[in-house]
Amino acid sequence: MSLAEDFFIEDDLHPIDLVETLAADQQWEFNRVTDNQIAMAVEGLWRSYALTLAWSPQDETLRLICTFEMEPPEHRLVDLYDVLNRCNDQVWSGAFTFWTEQKLMVWRYGLPLAGGAIAGPEQLNHMISEAVSNCERFYPAFQLVCWGDRTPIDAMGVAMAEAWGRA
Repeated sequence: MSLAEDFFIEDDLHPIDLVETLAADQQWEFNRVTDNQIAMAVEGLWRSYALTLAWSPQDETLRLICTFEMEPPEHRLVDLYDVLNRCNDQVWSGAFTFWTEQKLMVWRYGLPLAGGAIAGPEQLNHMISEAVSNCERFYPAFQLVCWGDRTPIDAMGVAMAEAWGRA
């Protein structure tokens, strides 16, 4: 029986239960913070990413936040925000933001599940994969702007393009 079949037998599917099972299957470090929240660590090529998924029953939204530490020099913040906006222009879902006080680069995405909609394992895996992929794709641009004294336009030249098709 597949992961999806295991869950569709039950009547009441909780999105965080599905994420927890996915994290266990992928052997990611995770902590079920509350009934409605899970925190995970996912290893990328550039660094480890902290992911939090939280379910809001009131809003019927599953929110994903993927973060990594970043302490740019104060004088580079304007360029960091510029390159961050350029990155956001190249993605279809989700968006980057920088939390200045926490010194965190953040990828955010909210999945509406109104009216009893259910997020399946494939969709959850896709959300998580997209978060990590986008962080990996644009990480070099953030680094070049903050510490390589590159302009945002130059830094975007190194952002890995999305791959289409098969090799």
